[in-house]
Amino acid sequence: MKKNKYKMSFSTGGVFYHESLKLAELYLSTQDWKAVKTEALDKNLLQVRTNSTAKRIIREIVIRLECLSKRELQMLLTGDRIEQNALIWIAICRSYQFIFEFSTEVVREHYLNYQFDLSYDDFDSFFYRKADWNEDLEKISESTRKKLRQVLFKMLREVELISEDKKIIPAVLPLRLIKLLKNHTSKDLTIFPMLETA
Repeated sequence: MKKNKYKMSFSTGGVFYHESLKLAELYLSTQDWKAVKTEALDKNLLQVRTNSTAKRIIREIVIRLECLSKRELQMLLTGDRIEQNALIWIAICRSYQFIFEFSTEVVREHYLNYQFDLSYDDFDSFFYRKADWNEDLEKISESTRKKLRQVLFKMLREVELISEDKKIIPAVLPLRLIKLLKNHTSKDLTIFPMLETA
């Protein structure tokens, strides 16, 4: 079996839309992620009740945002909601190989094959298929797997890639975002339910 290449620590909350914008703005003014963590915690920037929860959420968001380039972070702040949702989803998929593969191998493949319903069974099948080759996934308890599934579907809803009734929503990305992403790598586009772009 392969050694684990999957981080599975995405069970904290959801996409953290508003919180991500606050921390991205703070980073662009400081250019220092360590300073972002310290200031966000000291000033309770995210308005979280307990220090330990704040620390966990800040750490999770920074892990994601660190995966975006400066130009992508700038677009995250200045773009419209479609661009912002897309960039947050890209940051999540760059941070978590498991989510990247689920997005490309399940969500996008369903869309390209005109299968617009996404079910928990789709997640479970994908998870068990990966676990066959990965001993760390194999060790994950059923309750943790269900929690990860619940959070992943919640995130897909929050970035408007699936509806409340788990129907896949086609992504329509603005051309300027597509061009920006292609400067990084065109594989970012494969995480969206959309047709190939030239």
